Amino acid sequence: MNPYLTELNEFTFTRLARLLQGATPPAGLKPINLSIGEPKHPTPPFIRDAIGQNTDTLAQYPPTKGSVALRQSIAKWVKNRFSLPALDAETQVLPVVGTKEALYSFTQTVVDPRAARPLVLVPNPFYMVYEAAATLCGATPYYVNFNAQSGEHAWDDIPDAVWRDVQLVFVCSPDNPTGAITTRARWQWLFEKSDRYGFVLVADECYSEIYFEEGNAPVGGLQVAAELGRTDFKRLVAMGSLSKRSNSPGLRSGFVAGDAELITKFLHLRSFNGSAMSGIVAAASILAWNDEAHVVANRAEYARKFRELSPLLAKHLPVTMPEAAFYWWLPIPAQFNGDDEAFTRDLFEATGVTVTPGSYLSRVAANGVNPGCGYIRIALVSEFDECHEAVTRMCQFLSHSAARVSVAA
Repeated sequence: MNPYLTELNEFTFTRLARLLQGATPPAGLKPINLSIGEPKHPTPPFIRDAIGQNTDTLAQYPPTKGSVALRQSIAKWVKNRFSLPALDAETQVLPVVGTKEALYSFTQTVVDPRAARPLVLVPNPFYMVYEAAATLCGATPYYVNFNAQSGEHAWDDIPDAVWRDVQLVFVCSPDNPTGAITTRARWQWLFEKSDRYGFVLVADECYSEIYFEEGNAPVGGLQVAAELGRTDFKRLVAMGSLSKRSNSPGLRSGFVAGDAELITKFLHLRSFNGSAMSGIVAAASILAWNDEAHVVANRAEYARKFRELSPLLAKHLPVTMPEAAFYWWLPIPAQFNGDDEAFTRDLFEATGVTVTPGSYLSRVAANGVNPGCGYIRIALVSEFDECHEAVTRMCQFLSHSAARVSVAA
């Protein structure tokens, strides 16, 4: 057995299911799950139709590199979205079967476990695949805590002794779960560190198309690199997905784009691991990447939810609009003494609403602090009426909790 398997932490939602086991919400209340970042807006009909119209491709093994048409549609979208001067569909783009598998397998491509102390920098809190991918490669995750006051991760606090052993850095922007966007200045700073120490940067940009002001899209890693004249995207790849952009998480369709040398090595690995995209999925993906109307409409739905529901919850918790993505990352009320597990379970038992404890999305970092403790993540993924119902129930719960504390005092 792989000895590193024993070092893996329990997956977030396995842990959450165990926390809620035996908890019973009030009878007659429909459960509402806002814990998982799984879009519930309808998948566009043209994507669904494409699935049934391309079954002839089932008679062929799909190419690991993806079809030329798919790579070209991705390259065109990335170029237009991030204002790039050019992107070579032949050498700088690879379709992937969802970015979850790509994050994992790309880490296998990059990490050299023979090094004395291979490190992978992981934003904290974070998407659990970063940690697992690093650990199973024999690397050690080094957690970079999010600072709620500054609104970014504590990159400046990382000592030189750590940077010298770093092989890979994950940057999630817009960030899951905080919604923070990595600035141009910080990207430039990271590029300079990469030049000095030789590590690879992964820009996880799966939430790049969920923002709230048309014409003000979040900046991307490839975009900043091109603005700085780094058009070879040396030691940089970006990953994107149709899951959030096109409400198609079950399609399992995304891409990796950037440094052609890294893409070549990644393709070499992928030729062995059976991760080629089905022709059916590829056909639907081409249509999705070529259409922006459904994406604009999707953004408008998220903007409405945050715009109309934030003032309701803000009466009880310090709620602000995230910069992007579809999460609230919120501190729990003081009477819970930072116990986000207890808050999550009590909320579920009282309202039938499920959220994610922040401590399940984070780890204790080198400074001894777990930045997720005392926080919850709320995914506003359901359609408006269900989200409104969930927020209404949460407000009632918070009001009653505050009243009990006041009476006890």
